[in-house]
Amino acid sequence: MRIGLLTEGGYPYVSGDARLWCDRLVRGLGQHEFDIYALSRSEQQEDEGWIQLPPQVSRVRTAPLWSAPDDGVVYGRRARRRFAEAYGELAAAVCGAGVSEGAPGAPDASGGTPGDEADRFGIALYGLAELARDEGGLVRALRSEAAVRILERACRAPGALRAAREARVPDLLTVAAHLERALRPLSLDWYGDDGLGSVDLCHAAGGGPAALPGLVARHFSGVPLLVTEYGVQLRAHYLAVSGDAPVRSLLSAFHRRLAAEVYRQAACVTPGNTHARRWQERCGADRAKLRTVYPGMDASRFADVGESAECADPYTLVWIGRIEPAKDLTSLLHAFAEIRRSEPKARLRIVGVPADGPEGAAYLGHCRMLAAQLFPDEAEGAHAVGDSPVSFEEIGGPDVPDLAEAYAAGAVVVLSSVVEGFPISLVEAMFCGRATVSTDVGAVVEVIGGTGLVVPPRNPRALAEACVALLHDPERRARLGAAARARALELFTVEQNVQAFRGIYLEIVSHSPVRRMAVDDMGDPLPFGVPAEAYVPGRWTEVGLTAESRSAAEGPSAAEGRPGEGRPECEGRPSWALGVQAGTAASVGAADVADVVGAAAPAPASGAASSGKPVRAGEVAG
Repeated sequence: MRIGLLTEGGYPYVSGDARLWCDRLVRGLGQHEFDIYALSRSEQQEDEGWIQLPPQVSRVRTAPLWSAPDDGVVYGRRARRRFAEAYGELAAAVCGAGVSEGAPGAPDASGGTPGDEADRFGIALYGLAELARDEGGLVRALRSEAAVRILERACRAPGALRAAREARVPDLLTVAAHLERALRPLSLDWYGDDGLGSVDLCHAAGGGPAALPGLVARHFSGVPLLVTEYGVQLRAHYLAVSGDAPVRSLLSAFHRRLAAEVYRQAACVTPGNTHARRWQERCGADRAKLRTVYPGMDASRFADVGESAECADPYTLVWIGRIEPAKDLTSLLHAFAEIRRSEPKARLRIVGVPADGPEGAAYLGHCRMLAAQLFPDEAEGAHAVGDSPVSFEEIGGPDVPDLAEAYAAGAVVVLSSVVEGFPISLVEAMFCGRATVSTDVGAVVEVIGGTGLVVPPRNPRALAEACVALLHDPERRARLGAAARARALELFTVEQNVQAFRGIYLEIVSHSPVRRMAVDDMGDPLPFGVPAEAYVPGRWTEVGLTAESRSAAEGPSAAEGRPGEGRPECEGRPSWALGVQAGTAASVGAADVADVVGAAAPAPASGAASSGKPVRAGEVAG
């Protein structure tokens, strides 16, 4: 099958998030064809270039999320009205403002809101996407003074959030600029029959901006969407958001609505652990769509260390990771002071580099100063050189040539974080067969599973007691290390990750085939152009049409106006919202045409890729 892999700030660039697991996934699924659609985060990331891509990557299309030149699109009167209505509804959904009678999401006769805010946000979002497709872009419109005024009206409307009502002009400008940046994927030219409209499945390597092209492709072409989140984007936004209260409130509301829409429209959502799964459920994800798939990590690089039961120093503790405040190294240093009182031979090796930005370097300097105060250089005699029991090192140095050697240097690996998602360093320690002491944050307990000691965060005394218990009991260390390695090899390898996604791909495509009629240059149906499962009775077997085939099937009525215009049930709905209903009307006509095609052409003897290309060996079996 043909997969559209959607990334943001990662693969195929040399640096960024989700780069490694995306590359391992693509290389592990060699029987499929991958089109990469990547959003870059910075000019530096683009200058660093791409990693070497495997042959199954047939195409790469990129777009900068960090910059968007003025598209030069000047809207006419009707387009400006469509933009004002769609953007106004989007802003009202974000601000929590009330809606007027007859507008999408307005209360019905029973007093309920059938669409609720989720439908309201989604209809407005797809209305903007249709406008961008019809007029050529949204950049100038989203940067206009009219957009700021629309946002201001939504903030001042009855029922708006209290923080939104307090927004001042600088706050409105900040929020409008953020919305323009977040909605840039709507203006891309990725959604035609030569782009995402031609793939069998969109796989977003994260929520937020990475999943937005998948939402648009699903709306325009019916392409099913799979979303994988190893770190929940909404949680990351909550941790990183800054500014005054109105800005924080409005931006959090936008990302919360976007996350809910992504989870609502996705055919399947694959969190990387139970901790992420709980976040997704609280954000509106349907439990029936959730499938936990642990990240796949390369265990071969740690094989030599893991198969050897020896360690360099039985009294050495090792901490490995990125040095930043969330790792709480200050608590670790205070805990090590307690450890030294019980075990004077103990040593602590901190291996890592500071996080990007001045905050990481400042925190590293603070930790070095605290270590110097707690552990003055010790010397055996008056003429000997003093040596501190705490060392700060980096991978690639003379004492730590590679990551495996860093884990091999100690008897116990320590994790002292107060905030953690999926603890990669903990899994690497488990591959190396090392006993671990960790704080109970994020997915730590789920990963450890009884093969290590877990203590409360920000509790130096508990951390010290657990470390001393393992330092004084070599047999227990060896037993826990062996169990940890066995657990890691069973759950967290690349092979299990690839196998899980192979099954998920086939399951999604079999239940949600792309509704498309494949025709050749003469307009005749292509052999094997429709999947075999499309001939099995069921709701999901309706076969849709491409844009060209749909216009031919609808006939002259298609030129008389937008689908749905003139129907009584559509009175009172803005013209831009009628396009959202077009998919329903088109699918009915598409089903009738599909019946004719199915009756005229014999059913294929085997399945086929829905992209219209001849089937490869191996795809039929799927």
